[in-house]
Amino acid sequence: MFIEPFISIKNKKDKKGHIEVICGSMFSGKTEELIRRLNRALIAKQKVEIFKPSIDKRYHDLDVVSHNENAIRSTPVNFAEDILLLAGDCDVVGIDEVQFFDNHIVHIANVLANGGKRVILAGLDMDFEGKAFEPMPQLLAIAEYVTKVHAICMNCGDLASYSYRLTDTKDKVLLGEKDSYEARCRKCFYEGKS
Repeated sequence: MFIEPFISIKNKKDKKGHIEVICGSMFSGKTEELIRRLNRALIAKQKVEIFKPSIDKRYHDLDVVSHNENAIRSTPVNFAEDILLLAGDCDVVGIDEVQFFDNHIVHIANVLANGGKRVILAGLDMDFEGKAFEPMPQLLAIAEYVTKVHAICMNCGDLASYSYRLTDTKDKVLLGEKDSYEARCRKCFYEGKS
């Protein structure tokens, strides 16, 4: 279980920022965990700003929504730089589907954390080919806290850490749900690819 490193800040000048990364495959609960942490920050009366890439409109145009239909208000942005402009004087910045941003998100996360903000990022660590999904490797390297969550393999019921694409398209980014992807364990993922 993840224990938040701090809940309240009595003196704003004593704020120490840091980066938390939540990663895993499709259907592993990344967004659910992000929403849980952000709700706890809200309960602690911290100022929270939440962002998602504007291309992700699967469940809602504005809100971050988990596969379990839990939702939290967010601001869709086109570019990582927009987050710096919109984060303002908040204490906590949440960013969902971070893999859809370019590598500049790494710099943005550092600037936010260096400015005393708690930065929580959630996204896929691997693409549909089982390769590292940029910019996640760089974010994992600079994060103080990393949580890898797992799904259940839809083939055999074991723990799953791979996102198996059910369609033939080779596009790196394909927004989809259970019609396009399955969570799979290592064995079932590679057996399906051969």
